[in-house]
Amino acid sequence: MNILIVEDDSAAARLLQQGLEGLGYRSGIAQDGEQGLAMARGGNFDLWIVDVMMPVMDGLTMLRTLRGEGNNTPALVLSALGEVDERVEGLRSGGDDYLVKPYAFSELQARIEALLRRARTVPAQETVLDVGDLKLDLLTRKVTRAGQEIFLKPRELRLLEYLMRHAGQVVTRTMLLENVWDYYFDPQTNVVDVHISRLRFQIDKYFPAPLLHTVRGEGYMLRAE
Repeated sequence: MNILIVEDDSAAARLLQQGLEGLGYRSGIAQDGEQGLAMARGGNFDLWIVDVMMPVMDGLTMLRTLRGEGNNTPALVLSALGEVDERVEGLRSGGDDYLVKPYAFSELQARIEALLRRARTVPAQETVLDVGDLKLDLLTRKVTRAGQEIFLKPRELRLLEYLMRHAGQVVTRTMLLENVWDYYFDPQTNVVDVHISRLRFQIDKYFPAPLLHTVRGEGYMLRAE
């Protein structure tokens, strides 16, 4: 098993690496989130251990980027920040588990074992979403409809992915604010309406049958006729 350690404290990273090697794991070290992002993309790692507070790019930004690219490698978040809201943010950003510093190495070991065990038992996830003739490749982030490529901005891609994962279901404005914009309150903005309008233009305007429907008084639904 190969583990990526993303930690800007070089002494702590080496100590963790020694402990992991003592358990029989191989490991590599990245000293900031940007380096960790590059290594995670290019390396064959079974697990990432990611510190939150780092220079250049923080750990949660790194995780959100990788998850947005469809990389589902298990991730254990390490942080000195232990409040409930901070733990929730770590998990929502792409962490599969969250451990507060300082920690006992035996607990770290147990959490690593649990994450690796879970990864072995979880079936392979789909890499392409499709609704009718609309397709989204989760790995390349390429969108096509009837074979024609559609170019979307990052937020539009995230919105489309959420709608496709809930195809055939009514998705409310609140659901979109919470899951696409990470707003856990109503900011009294028309951001959802604006992005829905842009997305509808991109995926429906030049095609005979609309896929994105407004459900009056409730929200939106992506479905094929």
